[in-house]
Amino acid sequence: MPQTTISVRMDEQLKKDFDSICSDLGLSMTTAITIFAKKMTREKRIPFEVSADPFYSPTNMKALEESIEQMRQGKVVIKTIEELEKMADE
Repeated sequence: MPQTTISVRMDEQLKKDFDSICSDLGLSMTTAITIFAKKMTREKRIPFEVSADPFYSPTNMKALEESIEQMRQGKVVIKTIEELEKMADE
């Protein structure tokens, strides 16, 4: 079967990480992408769940921003885990 070449742009670190994982699995990046393309073509869908990272949800980002602001204003109490466990036992 004739071969063709595709070109994909991605973040440099993502490419390094992807190449490293492929290598750990005994695959080349080309083989991994070919596996993905064959499975997607056969199933006519993306062969895994695609979702947004809930860490970056608007609700969580607002809570994080509020926590950071409280820390900036000095409205925090710092306790060690041992101190918290002692408080829970009391």
